Amino acid sequence: MFGLYEEGGKVFAGRVMSETASSAQIELDSGKRVKVKATNVLLKFDSPPAAGLIASAQQLATDVDIDLAWEFAPAEDFAFSDLAREYYSAKATPEQQAAMLLALFNAPHYFRRLGRGQFKKAPIETVKAALLGIERKQQQAAQVSAWATELASGVCPAPVREQMYKILFRPDKNAPEYKAVVEAAKRAHKGPLDLLTAAGAIDNPYQFHWRRFLFEHFPKGTDFPALPVPTITEPLPLACAQAFSIDNSATTEIDDALSVQGQGTGAVVFGIHIAAPGLAFAPDCALDAVARDRLSTVYMPGHKLTMLPDAVVQAYTLIEGRECPVVSLYFTLDEASLDVIATETRLERVSVAANLRHDQLDNVVTEDSLLGVSPANYRFAAELAFAFRLARHLKAQRESVRGKPETFNRPDFTFRLNGGNGKEPSGDEAVQISIRKRGAALDLIVAEAMILANSTWGAWLNTCGVPGIYRSQASLAPGIKVRMSTKAQPHAGMGVAQYAWSTSPLRRYVDLVNQWQIIACARHGRTAALAAPFKPNDALLFSIISSFDAAYTDYASFQSGIERYWALRYLMQNEIQELDASVVKDGLVRADALPLVFRAGGADNLPRGARVRVRVRSTDLLTLDVDAILVARLDEPVAPEQSDDVEGADDIEAAGPLTLVLDTKNDATEGAAFDPQQSTV
Repeated sequence: MFGLYEEGGKVFAGRVMSETASSAQIELDSGKRVKVKATNVLLKFDSPPAAGLIASAQQLATDVDIDLAWEFAPAEDFAFSDLAREYYSAKATPEQQAAMLLALFNAPHYFRRLGRGQFKKAPIETVKAALLGIERKQQQAAQVSAWATELASGVCPAPVREQMYKILFRPDKNAPEYKAVVEAAKRAHKGPLDLLTAAGAIDNPYQFHWRRFLFEHFPKGTDFPALPVPTITEPLPLACAQAFSIDNSATTEIDDALSVQGQGTGAVVFGIHIAAPGLAFAPDCALDAVARDRLSTVYMPGHKLTMLPDAVVQAYTLIEGRECPVVSLYFTLDEASLDVIATETRLERVSVAANLRHDQLDNVVTEDSLLGVSPANYRFAAELAFAFRLARHLKAQRESVRGKPETFNRPDFTFRLNGGNGKEPSGDEAVQISIRKRGAALDLIVAEAMILANSTWGAWLNTCGVPGIYRSQASLAPGIKVRMSTKAQPHAGMGVAQYAWSTSPLRRYVDLVNQWQIIACARHGRTAALAAPFKPNDALLFSIISSFDAAYTDYASFQSGIERYWALRYLMQNEIQELDASVVKDGLVRADALPLVFRAGGADNLPRGARVRVRVRSTDLLTLDVDAILVARLDEPVAPEQSDDVEGADDIEAAGPLTLVLDTKNDATEGAAFDPQQSTV
């Protein structure tokens, strides 16, 4: 006698060797003997042999009309053998009964399994829905195959092109477009990016990088909602000072200005004036939601995405010829020693007398002219000379705390796109890249003033018991990085006791948050903790820190990548084949005249700092790769020198682009000499 049984959703048959009331021992054709529960033995038969029954049943099951079987099936629970007798005949053979069992197993949308050979037919609505789903899957499979065929042949279907960034960077693996790319990549033996490029889906490398960034960070577009420009309702006194700002000509978000009063009296009042959007709107309003969503202005050569709507920026930027609302920080200084006698924060208006542009003045406002060695034939000469003297004094103080001087040997680079006029670049513009020496006199003035303000306001917030968002660094030891928190802690790299970004509220959300807290201190003094928008241990502050840190890092990475694109475009545009460079580490070299770090074959065993010439064999604007080889070493082997320029070089990824700080105009040690607004036209 033979037995048919089910185990693990599969059907087996074999010779029954022995059985009891609770189990049976069955020998399979392979010779293996298994113990089967009696309840799992669904059918016993004498012929045909087990192997023949399974083969016959599988053949017969393919011919079963499942719709007809569903019609024959009773509404209540039934056994497969009973349905076989209804479908075939009252004398259904073991092969036919087994065939019906297999057919029922293969039609779960028609019949629900209840176990032990029992089934129940599904309602008609369920069957119709299941059949419709099966049809859709078949149609989708056919569509996937057709799209895959097109892709493999070098043609990109429109639906795949529309979903390209989602397919590559945030895929829905059940989407037909994704499945088509995967299938085509297998057929063509190519990676997805190479496949899509060959199919014409990526016709402009610049737009690929730009649209990818927008897809990841601005999926709803870059337009601002229609919001009214908020106004300041409280009366603000007009300051006596005449302020001036120092920025690049392209800068539209002018956050800071300076003033100097009382020279020659023995006590000079040095003013730092910060644009005050925080006086116009408060947290949790619609405009705050916009700023919190963006968290920072995004900079790139020839274009930028501002944190705040342009109308708001224009209302509160410190443009010359206007009386602008500001949060001012005044330092009364001993004119001889530059010791601080008193500090005061005021909410006021200040007359902005001039917007000085360092790209126009760097060759005019020189260190010699500021020190009186050469003539100073420019506006605010006396004020700038005092500010420069103060900046050098402040820098020396910070360096004594740091324990070593700051050394910046690498230049900054300015990108200009011809013909862009600030509109979104197409990627085909001619690019000009010029070198600007770090630590220029005007840079030093602004950087030290902003460090002074950020450190002083950070201490004031802490004294008033008002939380702020701080940046700190425990030490200058390798691997100790800058972190953000709500606690006032030392910043070893800056050489200050605390540091709270507060001087760029038009461009960075954390500065705007800190400005709201500073305004509360200015209004309420020691009781400000009760009135400040953000209270100690406010969970929202921690959320802002986390969101800002992630967004700021992503924006910086994008800026770095897109500047790398324009640097490679510059190489191609000017047909540059050889570059002088210095070795960073492990075969990575840094070009002297361009902001490029790349791997050069043959430079692997050279020490850090070695001067070399490399030949650029090819560049790829899509992957931003550089294929280069060593041509010659330009210097004699010497022990490598360490400086602030190469600290952190170990963090450069092995073939990745040079990472630049997104926006550190007001931060000397963290990259103050690099002004991202230089990248704009």
